Amino acid sequence: MASTSDIRKGLCIRYNHDIFKIVEFLHVKPGKGPAFVRTKLKSVTTGKVIDNTFSAGHKIDDVRVETRSYQFLYAEGTTYHFMNTDDYNQITLEESSLDAPGLLKEGEVVTILFNTEDSLPLSVDMPASVILEVTYTEPGVKGNTATNATKPAKVETGAEVNVPLFINEGDKIKVDTEKGSYMERVKE
Repeated sequence: MASTSDIRKGLCIRYNHDIFKIVEFLHVKPGKGPAFVRTKLKSVTTGKVIDNTFSAGHKIDDVRVETRSYQFLYAEGTTYHFMNTDDYNQITLEESSLDAPGLLKEGEVVTILFNTEDSLPLSVDMPASVILEVTYTEPGVKGNTATNATKPAKVETGAEVNVPLFINEGDKIKVDTEKGSYMERVKE
């Protein structure tokens, strides 16, 4: 049993007869009244995200997890196929267990969390950022740089990311997988 002081991003807990992964948390100490922890929990079975508030010192039932590296092979509808990088065993996961499936390209190595009790996969942790090639974007208008202007760009995985006006088709960009936002242009 853990308490609210052990809450961190990525922790898996048992709550309301389901297993949830903590996506966001915030310790709040108001001027009046007891402290509490505001959390955003994502169900590992349904993918549904809920908000919950735990009072300070509340006992939470954490789930022991094991992490393993897997390489993304291909997607087939809403089913995603991964291969273990150590023993080459393959597993399939549903799209709901992925945080950012639109930014996942073939060959990308991800970390999959497994429940140590029954060895079932709980969730997929993407790398902090991925490098993707821009396949389509409108050309930027010269002189339109007075503000931080952005334009939509389609990347090789099919996802759409807002990028600065100087990004062109064929450029490689670094994308933050948590927010799905542009970070920087990557030079080869």
